[in-house]
Amino acid sequence: MLWTLITWVVLGLIAGAVARLLVPGPDPMSIPATILLGVVGSFVGGFLGYVLFDRDFGEGALQPSGVIGSILGAIVVLLVWRAVGGRRHALRR
Repeated sequence: MLWTLITWVVLGLIAGAVARLLVPGPDPMSIPATILLGVVGSFVGGFLGYVLFDRDFGEGALQPSGVIGSILGAIVVLLVWRAVGGRRHALRR
């Protein structure tokens, strides 16, 4: 159980950091927020991978395709976060 949580945190940090590097623009996030971005992105990427390619957790949790899916999911979450955050800032003005 502990190794699973550690794996989620490390993979979340990697996926969140790579997503922030690949999407241009400023993202003032702390390290815990980057980890959360990566973990949520992993769930989104895993869900999309299951829906599109019919792959699930029973075929192995830590695969190269899973890491790539986590990064892609984190990019999607980051873009959605920016879209929602951008509207929020526009309403405050």
